[in-house]
Amino acid sequence: MGRAPESVSGAATTAHGALAPLLMRTYRRVHIGPDQYRAGWAEEGSAVRRAVRYVMSGCGALLFTVSCAWSGDGSGTESRPPSAPAGVTAAAGSATSVHVMWNRSPDGPEAVAYEVYRGEVKVREVTGSERMVDVVGLTPSTAYVFTVRARNSDGRSGPRSEGVRATTPAASAADTTAPTRPGRTRGRPLGSRSVQLSWEASTDERGVVSYDVYQGASRIHTVAGDRTTAVVTGLRPGARYTFGVRARDAADNVSPAGAPVRLTTAPGTDDGRATAPTGFRAATRRTDGAYYLDLSWIAPRADGVITEYEIQLDGRPATSLVWGGPAPRGRASYGFYVGRDAGVAYRVRIRARLPDGTWGGLSAERTAVTAP
Repeated sequence: MGRAPESVSGAATTAHGALAPLLMRTYRRVHIGPDQYRAGWAEEGSAVRRAVRYVMSGCGALLFTVSCAWSGDGSGTESRPPSAPAGVTAAAGSATSVHVMWNRSPDGPEAVAYEVYRGEVKVREVTGSERMVDVVGLTPSTAYVFTVRARNSDGRSGPRSEGVRATTPAASAADTTAPTRPGRTRGRPLGSRSVQLSWEASTDERGVVSYDVYQGASRIHTVAGDRTTAVVTGLRPGARYTFGVRARDAADNVSPAGAPVRLTTAPGTDDGRATAPTGFRAATRRTDGAYYLDLSWIAPRADGVITEYEIQLDGRPATSLVWGGPAPRGRASYGFYVGRDAGVAYRVRIRARLPDGTWGGLSAERTAVTAP
């Protein structure tokens, strides 16, 4: 039947059902253990329409990555489309604009372009290196739904992201007065690749709608008007940066910049502690003769949506968890099958994919033993 696909798109189940709730309507990654498991997939292409059922047994722990493409002759040479961008957010920038941000597509080939849709209408297209756009020309006091999808160098577009909603505020008639400048901009490095900024709120006679964060002269981020903090990630170790903040109102009036803050990231390789999950716990349990590893943790500080985590066993990647929407706030938990043998010790760590698409630091290591 030709070679096995590079990855699987569709449903995945296990004999013990531990991975059934693994998080997405289309699974990106799923851990397959040593017992017998079944995974089904179907992929439609210009030259192929196949449905396959593949049975794996006695194979040990594998990491399956999903969303593949087969060529018409089964050779697997046809390029795969990128996966859906994760961590999409949308926030009103003014009465007539919405700021949309996203993470890079985590799987498949590198995206060369991203398309932004308002409902079913494509409203913007940017290069694959960009992660945010302003959608302008909108109607005040109106709710919109935005999605993003990626396109690879062969022109193949992946699926759209989960839709996110944003509502523009009411227009302010004849409002030409800008908000006051943000006060007391402060910041501190978070390791060698990120910084945390904070400022005092601006005032505006009709209300502040959003704050724009600048790195030098370039706007790099936007947060809602009720926020006075931001985390900037994806920086270089040992580098000096200058950040500023401006306030924006519903009429698109922009304040003067607050006082700049100059920060230097830590030198060398980041130990990751500033961007690692905290409060990490690991324990084993036995159910129907099988052992499971139960984990829980608190998400790292990040200004944006975290939708993916990687679990490492004994220093090597074992499972990736991908949510179709935002991951749980506060303490998150997850359990998965590890085998049937008693007396096995597992060294476990976890890390998050940050909103800029990079991996954060690894959590503290925990050891869990399958008891008799």
